[in-house]
Amino acid sequence: MTAEPSAAHHQRDPALSGQTLVVIGGSAGIGLATAGHARAEGAVVILTGRDPERLRAAADEVDALSTAAFDAGDPAQLRQFFQELPGQVDHVMVTAGHPTYGRALDLDDDEARRAITGHMLLAIEVARHAADRVRPGGTLLFMGGTGARRVRAGLGIAPALTAALPALTASLALEVAPVRVNLIAAGFVDTPLSARLLGEDLDARREELRSTLPIGRVVGPDDVAALAVHLMTNTALTGATYDIDGGQQLVG
Repeated sequence: MTAEPSAAHHQRDPALSGQTLVVIGGSAGIGLATAGHARAEGAVVILTGRDPERLRAAADEVDALSTAAFDAGDPAQLRQFFQELPGQVDHVMVTAGHPTYGRALDLDDDEARRAITGHMLLAIEVARHAADRVRPGGTLLFMGGTGARRVRAGLGIAPALTAALPALTASLALEVAPVRVNLIAAGFVDTPLSARLLGEDLDARREELRSTLPIGRVVGPDDVAALAVHLMTNTALTGATYDIDGGQQLVG
């Protein structure tokens, strides 16, 4: 007779025990969910965001070590944040920013610059300031998307940014090695940001995805957070883009 394995046999150490995660844009949605998953795996978390009140509530939810309220799109504020970190960290995840849709020719100069700054330039600035703050083997993790890979009317400059981020990720992975750099490309994720962007159309979009996606449900922040934690813990992964869309590209 084979003995039943003991409970101790199945126990494992938390995957991020003793490590520190910084989430830039961590007061809600994917950033907050990732902070919660990392915390459950033993990490210490530092959250940043623009809204101090919402940031305090998020910090209480995940028992964050500290918070910093600032606009990540402001290079001077971003630089100051990294300069004032008390020591090295292990992982930095960036979820700040949001997609910009609409005809490219209808964007004024300021709107176009903000769209580019909120993705490409933010990634470069974070890599520049975090490179000597992240321990070797640690992670820089950026968020991109899959929804704009097919060029359609009304998407404006979003497809260009979607196409450029994987190449930028690979370049940064070479430049800041042995720090690892990866990109999560998400389809629709049911977050407060999605609710703000879709407004009254949110419920219809959810129902459409439930009926068409191969997984039969809508992707949520916890799904993305689980992938993010995996990318932090698997030290063989760098310079790559990881899709998470529930099969949306296969049917969309």
